[in-house]
Amino acid sequence: MEQLKTIGRELAMGSQGGFGQSKEFLDLVKSIGEARSKAEEDRIVLSEIDILKRKLLEPDIPKRKMKEYIIRLVYIEMLGHDASFGYIHAVKMTHDDNLLLKRTGYLAVTLFLNEDHDLIILIVNTIQKDLRSDNYLVVCAALNAICRLINEETIPAVLPQVVDLLNHQKEAVRKKAIMALHRFHRKSPSSVSHLISNFRKRLCDNDPGVMGATLCPLFDLISEDVASYKDLVSSFVSILKQVTERRLPKSYDYHQMPAPFIQIKLLKIMALLGSGDKSASEIMYMVLGDLFRKCDSSTNIGNAILYECIRCISCIIPSPKLLEAAADAISKFLKSDSHNLKYMGIDGLGRLIKISPDIAEQHQLAVIDCLEDPDDTLKRKTFELLYKMTKSSNVEVIVDRMIDYMISINDNHYKTEIASRCVELAEQFAPSNQWFIQIMNKVFEHAGDLVNIKVAHNLMRLIAEGFGEDDDDADSKLRLSAVESYLQIISEPKLPSLFLQVISWVLGEYGTADGKYSASYISGKLCDVADAYSSDETVKGYAVSALMKIYAFEIASGRKVDVLPECQSLIEELLASHSTDLQQRAYELQALLALDARAVESILPLDASCEDIEVDKDLSFLNGYIQQAIESGAQPYISERERSGMSETTDYHSQDHHEVPSHALRFEAYERPKPSSVPTQASTELVPVPEPSYYSEAHQPVSTSSVSERESSEIKLRLDGVKQKWGRPSYQSSTSVSSTPPQAANGTSSHSDVGVGSSSLKPRSSYESKKPEIDPEKQRLAASLFGGSSSSRSDRKSSSGGHKPAKGTANKPPKENPIPVQPPPDLLDFDEPTAPTVTATDPFKELEGLMDSSSQDGGSTDVMGLYSDATAVTTTTSVDSLLSELSDSSKGNPGTYQSQTSKGPNSKEALEKDALVRQMGVNPTSQNPTLFKDLLG
Repeated sequence: MEQLKTIGRELAMGSQGGFGQSKEFLDLVKSIGEARSKAEEDRIVLSEIDILKRKLLEPDIPKRKMKEYIIRLVYIEMLGHDASFGYIHAVKMTHDDNLLLKRTGYLAVTLFLNEDHDLIILIVNTIQKDLRSDNYLVVCAALNAICRLINEETIPAVLPQVVDLLNHQKEAVRKKAIMALHRFHRKSPSSVSHLISNFRKRLCDNDPGVMGATLCPLFDLISEDVASYKDLVSSFVSILKQVTERRLPKSYDYHQMPAPFIQIKLLKIMALLGSGDKSASEIMYMVLGDLFRKCDSSTNIGNAILYECIRCISCIIPSPKLLEAAADAISKFLKSDSHNLKYMGIDGLGRLIKISPDIAEQHQLAVIDCLEDPDDTLKRKTFELLYKMTKSSNVEVIVDRMIDYMISINDNHYKTEIASRCVELAEQFAPSNQWFIQIMNKVFEHAGDLVNIKVAHNLMRLIAEGFGEDDDDADSKLRLSAVESYLQIISEPKLPSLFLQVISWVLGEYGTADGKYSASYISGKLCDVADAYSSDETVKGYAVSALMKIYAFEIASGRKVDVLPECQSLIEELLASHSTDLQQRAYELQALLALDARAVESILPLDASCEDIEVDKDLSFLNGYIQQAIESGAQPYISERERSGMSETTDYHSQDHHEVPSHALRFEAYERPKPSSVPTQASTELVPVPEPSYYSEAHQPVSTSSVSERESSEIKLRLDGVKQKWGRPSYQSSTSVSSTPPQAANGTSSHSDVGVGSSSLKPRSSYESKKPEIDPEKQRLAASLFGGSSSSRSDRKSSSGGHKPAKGTANKPPKENPIPVQPPPDLLDFDEPTAPTVTATDPFKELEGLMDSSSQDGGSTDVMGLYSDATAVTTTTSVDSLLSELSDSSKGNPGTYQSQTSKGPNSKEALEKDALVRQMGVNPTSQNPTLFKDLLG
């Protein structure tokens, strides 16, 4: 009978539209999807808003109906309309005990509200209650809301409960708790600074999802402080090695690649840790070589991992074999027909040329093809590569190509970027002054006012200072070439305003310097500019200032000045201008024409634009005026320091000699407190104590001198043994803080040439084999960009006897003899177990048992003590070394490490390994149901 009732209810819901939604809801979704225009969609949504406003005002709405109304509000909000009238109903739904309704409410609230909304305060208590729920789905819903809605002020309200959830039995809860702590760290790093050790602890979690979620906060922490996490290099390498060996369950595979997103995050972390650190880089060589061999380049995710490997190699100190492997991967990218892979190849090439500039020459024809590709994005990336590899021998070709591309595009943003790069390359690698001036003219002419004003100022400064070092002849030639080019360009119509400002300034400073052009000719050109661009007040102002300089230089040299009629009419026009700036310039020019040569020479000296201006900070030129005022009875100036000292003396004097009545107001400053010694008898007396602080991972030793100085200067309450009422629950202690110097990270000897490939392989470009016929035009362009074509380069290689120096030998430091040091075992070691029997118990249960037995036997090993807050003062011992000591003590044999010195597979060892693994009941090719099953044997 009950089954019949259930079927009837399901049929009834199906007649209403299915899944419990009403027909009105499904009609709303259908009508929105079938809307032919934005106006029709807005009309439907506005009608739905009016309907929902009426229905939400009805009393005693059933929960099923309210859930549907909330979902309809979500649709309205997603379409860009305001649904704030229903926010409070979504908040109320989060209080419901029904799981489906609660999750719907949390979903709507996270979409409706932001962290600063006024309604956030109403759900904080609900979140606190749900975090203590026995249903892990409710806890997950609350943690999702925390990551979206909790702000800096409400973090302390939920932080203790989130920390407790790090030890929850469900892996989904632990993962979301890590994500919540990561969110807290991004919003307020100081609120979770004492909980950094929890991220290290969760790196050892037996669930790969929790471990992968921990990598995100660790990446942020390592980006801020790389040195504090150098001890985790071997641990990250070990985890990456296990992932590439398919130790994770099959559910983490994506397109037959084992946990690719975990691999990418690990590679990013390793790039940060290995930057500039040779010992850390050597530890990564083997696993990076394995990745180059095992990655499947036929899938997008495999190419993504290869690209991340190239980025990692460009950041660390790579070995020559890794550079060869990276060059081969880049060659595959460039030979691909996919524009995305070509883009990755160009980007990887730009990263590696910083380490090995010869790599770009091996793929010069591929680079030229990308430069001529119709894909605009690929072409821009290729220009970035050419910008990085520019030198004095190819700057003319590259800059000309960039200017031609700048003329052909309409994107103003990228045109500005191209113009700035052309200017920068011209300033650094200009082969001659004439070429530099021509390039700058082209940039200003075609980029127009998009050029940054700093570029114009830099150009004027370079023309004024010159290129030659104490070579006046070279500077004069530069200025003359600039004047000649500008006199030819100035007659062209519609020049950019910024370019006209540069032209006017150069003509005013150096137009008549060499005597080649007369003052009348230059002043006539400047008047034409001011007349042609009469609406641009800035250009007219520059033109008038240039005229002032021309006439000033003529007057100073003793020559007669003949003001042209057009110049005179311009001056008269500007004298009545509405612009006060232009009017002032015109009056100054008119006054200057009436001065003598000596006065003009002192006002506007010749070629003095680069002279330093001496600033008289003491205003000594006013000394005569001040002396005259003092003699007339004025009071001398008293500095602020002298005034404060005199006020203190006056205060003490008034206290000694004048009795101030109690009812009168006192206008003098209060007396400074006199230091006095306070006896320390009771616990509540004022004694100097150090400021309490929570210990963090990156604890710095406190010097004794700084503590003593702070204690002597601060007077605070003595709170020994008094429990804190706010903040973190702890007791104050007056014991001194002791710190020990950090121990050096354990180094591991690594083979730099292991696992990349045969030493006989050389980086080669097989791009020529794909296109045997090479266009002669491309050969000439390659010769201009790279210094020679690929065919000629291959001929030179064949004629050189086959001897080629190894890459990186020029910059490679001398190899030191490695010191035999016992390396620490991996954090999560998955080598073959030594125990001959099969274990079916949980490895972490065994770990707890071993910990209990070791503590009963009087052992001093304390694994969890590693992550306690109190030990943050001392040096943090690496996690892997503690686990290795624990495993060694339980097995009864010392931990040894056998480095594989022989190259190539060993068939006997492989058979023994396979037999031992199959004896334990683990099939290496099948799905491993649990991660870390064979931990500690």
